Amino acid sequence: MRTTISIHDELLASAKARARERGTTLGEFVEDALRREISLSIEPRKRVPVPVFDGETGVWPGVNLNSNRELQEFLDEGVPFEKLR
Repeated sequence: MRTTISIHDELLASAKARARERGTTLGEFVEDALRREISLSIEPRKRVPVPVFDGETGVWPGVNLNSNRELQEFLDEGVPFEKLR
């Protein structure tokens, strides 16, 4: 089937060069590129699970997240976190 489409000159030149490198026609190159693009867009994307926090986490008492110095001192004390609860 024949059709006419508008393609930016630089993109067309790149497509022609790539088709020559592969030993195919411009039409075959464009068909292959369209097939690849269409097959990618049909496949659903994998969903990434989002962690949900139930309120059991948070900053422990005595931890000041606004001060790097205080946070480092707190971490350097070596006190097990379980004892700080």
